Amino acid sequence: MPAIRSRHLCSVTAALALTVAAPATAATAATAAEPSPAALREVLFVGNNWDGTADVIKSTGDFAKIGRIDVIPDKDARMAEINANPIKWIYFMAIRNSVGEGHDQFVDDMYSTPDGRSVVVSRPSFADVVSLDLATGAVNWRFPVSGYRADHMAVSPDGERVAVSASTSNTVHVLDIDTGRELGSFATGDKPHENIFTKDGKYIYNMAIGEVNTQTDAPWLDWTKGDRRVTVVDATTFKQVKVIDMRPQLDALGLRDFSDAVRPAVFSPDESKLYFQVSFFNGFFEYDVATDRITRAKTLPKNPATSDDRTTFVNDSRHHGISMSPDGAKLCVAGTMDDYATVVDRATLTEGPLVTASKPYWATVSGDGKSCVVSESGTDQVTAIDFATGKKQVSVPVGDHPQRVRLGHVQSGWTSPTAR
Repeated sequence: MPAIRSRHLCSVTAALALTVAAPATAATAATAAEPSPAALREVLFVGNNWDGTADVIKSTGDFAKIGRIDVIPDKDARMAEINANPIKWIYFMAIRNSVGEGHDQFVDDMYSTPDGRSVVVSRPSFADVVSLDLATGAVNWRFPVSGYRADHMAVSPDGERVAVSASTSNTVHVLDIDTGRELGSFATGDKPHENIFTKDGKYIYNMAIGEVNTQTDAPWLDWTKGDRRVTVVDATTFKQVKVIDMRPQLDALGLRDFSDAVRPAVFSPDESKLYFQVSFFNGFFEYDVATDRITRAKTLPKNPATSDDRTTFVNDSRHHGISMSPDGAKLCVAGTMDDYATVVDRATLTEGPLVTASKPYWATVSGDGKSCVVSESGTDQVTAIDFATGKKQVSVPVGDHPQRVRLGHVQSGWTSPTAR
């Protein structure tokens, strides 16, 4: 056991060019405007939250670093706005001193556009979403979210829409990924967090986690954490179609002391099961979508060096990060406060080796589907773990406090603007 303390994978694929009868000049223009899949390179984007950068690394193999992006090129302008507005300044400082653990939060989530020309980033401390040109580093567009903090995002299967949680206004905005135009929004529970598009693009699941920065963490004070629920909406009309409340489900299993704040989650390939983590718990649950019932619970090992004092868990998350191999056979779990990651057999829920990792904060899947990639926010690196063996493959240094890791694309031959 380590002694250190402290997907729903949305792989954006390029749109296939339509073959039409058109003049050669028009065909040439269309090719220039929309690169073919062969002109794109699959990569992993690693958001370095406290740095304000995103590292771009290979999506398979040795996961070597390709380049780095400055995600706050407009920092001076944003800080001038914040300093000129007392309310914005109060929230900016509150984010720094609570969820930011004494640091500003400059990048939470990111997805590339289908053409590989831009990356869209949510920036919690700046309460916005920006699109950055990958060739120049310039801001293409900026969307200020409602309220005072932006959080997790999700991209639609076609790569054309991005959903972002506005955590202080209990709202999810859905934006056109190319223009930043708001297509719609919907209300959520308290403090919306994770978003997931279903693979057909018809529905969006949002997980509201409630208050995670208070010290009222004892089970008997759980009621102070707010309205925590999963909101399911139609991804076209943004009308609510279902609300999932895990509280009665946990109570029915005799788990009244467990939080119902659903954190990272991942669907099985056929989307019949949802696997999710909750606040304070070293493990995860299996939820059957059709019957609206928790069907299995998995408790993972505790690290003896980790305190059981809930107030010491960063943002209430003992374990934060879960992904699944493309064939649905294995789950990969980031044991955040217990300083390990592990691969779990989905059929038996038996965990594999506990791979030492320092405050791993996320888990995603490599481009070839063979590896789980976790971000180690405590040691500023990402680590790849083999799904087949559960053993560590390689660690790669990145920037300060990596959190979200997302699969995406850049144009073939891309180099970061700072390297030119």
